[in-house]
Amino acid sequence: MDESDELLGIGAFGRRVGLAPSALRFYDDCGVLRPVKVDPASGYRFYGAEQEGRAVLLRRLREAGLPLLDARAVLDGGETEARTVLRTHVERTRQAADAARALIEEMLRGSPAGTPQQPQGRAGVGGAELASAVRQVGPAVADAATRAKYPVLGCVLLELDDGEVRVVATDRYRLAVRTLRAMTTGGAPSRLLIDAGELADMAAWALRHQHVDIEVNGDEGRLIGDGGVCRAFVGRAGEFPDYRVVLDGVGTVRHRIIADRTALREAFAEREKGAVITVREGAQEVVVSGGGGGDERGGGGRSAIEVRAVCSGPPLRIAFDPAVLVPALDAGVGPDVLLEVASESEPVVVRSADQGSFTTLVMPVRALVSRETD
Repeated sequence: MDESDELLGIGAFGRRVGLAPSALRFYDDCGVLRPVKVDPASGYRFYGAEQEGRAVLLRRLREAGLPLLDARAVLDGGETEARTVLRTHVERTRQAADAARALIEEMLRGSPAGTPQQPQGRAGVGGAELASAVRQVGPAVADAATRAKYPVLGCVLLELDDGEVRVVATDRYRLAVRTLRAMTTGGAPSRLLIDAGELADMAAWALRHQHVDIEVNGDEGRLIGDGGVCRAFVGRAGEFPDYRVVLDGVGTVRHRIIADRTALREAFAEREKGAVITVREGAQEVVVSGGGGGDERGGGGRSAIEVRAVCSGPPLRIAFDPAVLVPALDAGVGPDVLLEVASESEPVVVRSADQGSFTTLVMPVRALVSRETD
């Protein structure tokens, strides 16, 4: 039998095991589920029937919320290690569910009414989805000092186009884009600049509704929630930066780092004046150190921190301002974070396997000089 008859393309294999092609590409990048064959000319991935069991188990573990590194331990480790990982996750999940239930019950309140208008553009999305999108891009809105100089950067772009709702924010050092697939659409493509504070209030309102219609008419709009209740909003003047040019200008990825999102966040939060990620040849961890990037001591006398990671590409040393990177990590979804690096001086893409609809670009900084080298 010809080899090609025994293999499935990424789409067919994904349908068989219940994984989207984007997830399969992500798991290939991370070395968790490699295709049997990659066509050298087209780059198409092909999978074998013998991989179905591993793929289905991987999907079920991820659906249960296991971080990717823990899922790897279950898939490839011994029985004792797997049982320990699973028991730990059960307890962690129970605690998270209790905290989420308490928060949601606190936020469920009544809603005010607004005034109806004839829409120019319209899109329907889930209320919780819209609130989540605003929460994720919010950290990328400029601070007060930058807004005083560039008022438009204190706004968030709300864009209705091509069956999608996009929420975009930038402060020049990071760019956050969340895309929502609209359940219903109508009218012409529309966009509004909305003050970040007002949009946060709109998100809190939307969270109380299962479904929200977004209607835009000129520089005004409204949200229509369950039962026809409305909330009006007004756009702001200004020309928002062309975020598409920035996204299209990202260079070819040379390094990929996947790590526990919380562990990486805590490592950076320890250092207020800058920190460096160092990846050594063949390492399965990243070293987060102070601006000098020393292996033994971090900036300010703190020890360097090792964070378990899956790394691909050549050795790397790249520096970030924690005040910029930490909020980007906080905005992510799921236990894992993937950093895609083109070079030490170009924007770094921060994303996760759990939500391909949210993209953050973070600018690295020049590494600080440690005291030992002064």
